[in-house]
Amino acid sequence: MRQTPSIHGTSGSSPALAEEELSLLASLRAGDARAFEVLVRQNTGRMLAVAKRLLSNEEDAMDAVQEAFLSAYKAMGSFQGGSRLSTWLHRITVNAALMRLRKRGRKSEVAIEDLLPKFSDDGHQASPAVQWRDSASMPLEAEETKRLVRRAIDQLPDIYRTVLLLRDIEELDTEETARMLDMNLNTVKVRLHRARQALRALLDPAMQGEN
Repeated sequence: MRQTPSIHGTSGSSPALAEEELSLLASLRAGDARAFEVLVRQNTGRMLAVAKRLLSNEEDAMDAVQEAFLSAYKAMGSFQGGSRLSTWLHRITVNAALMRLRKRGRKSEVAIEDLLPKFSDDGHQASPAVQWRDSASMPLEAEETKRLVRRAIDQLPDIYRTVLLLRDIEELDTEETARMLDMNLNTVKVRLHRARQALRALLDPAMQGEN
């Protein structure tokens, strides 16, 4: 199970910092403005991509990244180097994006119940899943497939979409996801399972076909 560091970078399972990163960290702790510019230049692209996945809005994502850098700057003195700087910044960015999600109003979304499998009285699935065509055989459609998946994820209710993104896209483990969302483990597991089922239902019309 992948361990994700805290804001202070204390995860014992993370690899030691490379010499170049140790040098950058020393300069950051010394308050070197140029070092912080390097940190921003090296990490903004990845952090913005994370924030956009969670927020689905470029302006909100840019604001979240700015908030993440500000938080990182304030916490730099307590960063212990137990993880890579990029991993530490990833966690801070996710936190900043989740805070913005909690503040903004709910969007129009598909009801999750309408997308979950239906079962007959004998316990069998009323409409068994149909195998999808092999995406490896259609490389020219790869980008379109990514867009389809992105649009489908965006249709999920926020409480399911966020769990799916944190677990399957950002690859946080279940315990870290539960801590970030202030949920218990069972709730995360149930919502992830339902989110995956709903996503499958949204994608089925486009993804079914001959192998």
